[in-house]
Amino acid sequence: MPEFEPAYLQAYSSGLLRRNLAEARARMASCTLCPRMCRVDRLSGETGVCRTGRRALVSSFNAHFGEEAPLVGANGSGTIFFTHCNLLCLFCQNFEISHEGIGEDVSDEQLAGIMLALQRQGCHNINFVTPSHVVSQILAALELAVPAGLKVPLVYNSGGYDRIETLRLLDGVIDIYMPDFKFWDADVARDACNAPDYPETARQALLEMHRQVGDLELDDRGIARRGLLVRHLVMPGGLAGTREIMRFIAQQVSSRTYVNVMSQYRPCGRAHEVSGLEAALSADEYRRAVREAIAEGITRLDQRQVFFRRW
Repeated sequence: MPEFEPAYLQAYSSGLLRRNLAEARARMASCTLCPRMCRVDRLSGETGVCRTGRRALVSSFNAHFGEEAPLVGANGSGTIFFTHCNLLCLFCQNFEISHEGIGEDVSDEQLAGIMLALQRQGCHNINFVTPSHVVSQILAALELAVPAGLKVPLVYNSGGYDRIETLRLLDGVIDIYMPDFKFWDADVARDACNAPDYPETARQALLEMHRQVGDLELDDRGIARRGLLVRHLVMPGGLAGTREIMRFIAQQVSSRTYVNVMSQYRPCGRAHEVSGLEAALSADEYRRAVREAIAEGITRLDQRQVFFRRW
């Protein structure tokens, strides 16, 4: 297998990275980077839904071993957890980070340094967690990290609430997209995160992500190099719309899409404010969701769920 070269190295040498950074930064002056379209001047310190101005905030960073098998490998995924969020699900399991703002602001130089430190630890990738509101800051840090030797794949680990126009600024920069597809029903999305446009936004985002990077590609060690990996959190009472989401992925994106059907829903944060989300997920509900994914044609499930195929 030929030696892998991350997409952003070519983007840097061609000047694409610098041009896209300039465009992303310009959009922050009346911010339209995410579907919330707050139009605040983040460059001057104003904040909208994401409560993030010119600088990104980071809550933590580490070699993480709880991610999907193709990201973790032997040395872990180099996760950078950004503070705040543009989606703000009421049931968020990281409520203190996304809603309460636990974290510290970092300069572009510091963010670049974090990436390089994770690479030095041997992490197989740099995994940007909740990055939709800090695309400009990520691009700025890459401008500094690439000439300093960054060379591992980049993972864009988002809630799926991403604007096509912003994703296009990442075309040729991001190697692996890992979006959630949380809800199929607009009413559930409205109640859970005040985003009734989420289902259609996520559908279009997945299509654009797949257009850019294709199906997930693994090296001879089983480590992800490039492609799309989709997460789907199963919710009690079928509120996530698992079957419809899996049908869309298989028929409209690719039946070869690598999918993690996740079982870890629990009522966190303000979940009790949404009817149905105050309950825990049952084992039977989860098993049903996995069967639905397989029935709709999803053939690449994360390895931790492979044993469900016999059910």
